[in-house]
Amino acid sequence: MVREVASQGRSPPGVAQPTSGTGRARSAVHLTSVHPRYDVRIFLKQCVSLANAGWQTTLIVADGKGDEFVSGVSILDVGKPGGRLARMVSAPRRMLARAETLSADVFHFHDPELLPVGMRLKRLGRRVVFDSHEDVPKDILSKEYLNPVTRQVVSRLYASFERWGGSKFDAVVAATPSIRDHCARFNARVVDINNYPLSAEIAEGPTAQRAVEICYVGGISAARGVVEVVEAMALVRSGVRLQLIGEFLSEADGRRVSSSPGWGHVDAHGHLERSQAQAFMRRSLAGVLTYHPEPNHVAAQPNKLFEYMAAGIAVIVSDFPLWRQIVERFDCGICVDPQDPRAIAEAIDLLASDPDRAIAMGANGRQAILSSLNWDAEERKLLALYDEIAP
Repeated sequence: MVREVASQGRSPPGVAQPTSGTGRARSAVHLTSVHPRYDVRIFLKQCVSLANAGWQTTLIVADGKGDEFVSGVSILDVGKPGGRLARMVSAPRRMLARAETLSADVFHFHDPELLPVGMRLKRLGRRVVFDSHEDVPKDILSKEYLNPVTRQVVSRLYASFERWGGSKFDAVVAATPSIRDHCARFNARVVDINNYPLSAEIAEGPTAQRAVEICYVGGISAARGVVEVVEAMALVRSGVRLQLIGEFLSEADGRRVSSSPGWGHVDAHGHLERSQAQAFMRRSLAGVLTYHPEPNHVAAQPNKLFEYMAAGIAVIVSDFPLWRQIVERFDCGICVDPQDPRAIAEAIDLLASDPDRAIAMGANGRQAILSSLNWDAEERKLLALYDEIAP
């Protein structure tokens, strides 16, 4: 995937010593034990942006795929943990041990379980940034593998720990304005760096000929509304097919969806490379994003919303206040009750019966991305923050 957007080479891993405008070396280390090494937000956007701006950039991951050097970024692998518990316990220890061997101006970590790592680095005198991708206390309330009482207890315990530890960091980066507001309760220096599309992903708009289909791209689960979307396909009267791109996050969800009456109107492709997924988006009438109204979904800004808009297609999204604000501001789609298959089917039929309207909505969304909702502005905010906190 990353080889489509950047050249690859090999060099000895570690942190080298480039110089800033003042003649002093500057370097950054990013850490994630959860996300893949080529994660869009962490690697493609933040790390590559820093490397392109002259920062010697290192990314420490835990996936067992080894060390490499890609797009100016040294990727250091501490090995893949054996399960959820190992990921939360042993992987952070190994990441800390690796980080302590590196001399960098900024250490930037991306996972809640790395809070102790960030605190240890801070005690060692390092400048540390916590990147909050989610409102974690709210996210914990949606964890289906925890019973309701446990969710409440764990959420409150984490919130207390986050407030205490988060106040000690040099800065907090938040993935959305609402997460920024949450983090501002415990840290005075918070910047929202939104997940807007990269310029390379905006280059191509929709295809001239649209297929009679809609698409869903991303992880597939009941909480992300795919059950209702597939059920809606049995109610659609316009002959539209659903292109389902992504992997099921649980076998149970896969069995439930594949047994739905609407499954006969679905083409399931599994995981696809980004360019392949984008090709499906560009030819579709609309992209579907109907997450359930769980605490961490309502105020989220999913990548896929902006990627659909960048592809120049209309969107069918959950009727959450933040999402409705975007859709209505730019007139780029339709908001629906994500738990109502009939409402979803009606939105699909509406766009299929009026393709000119669907095309106009897609054009409006794409123009919004081209004019303001793109990574260029977010990159400038990230670099400005680093200039502010680096020595």
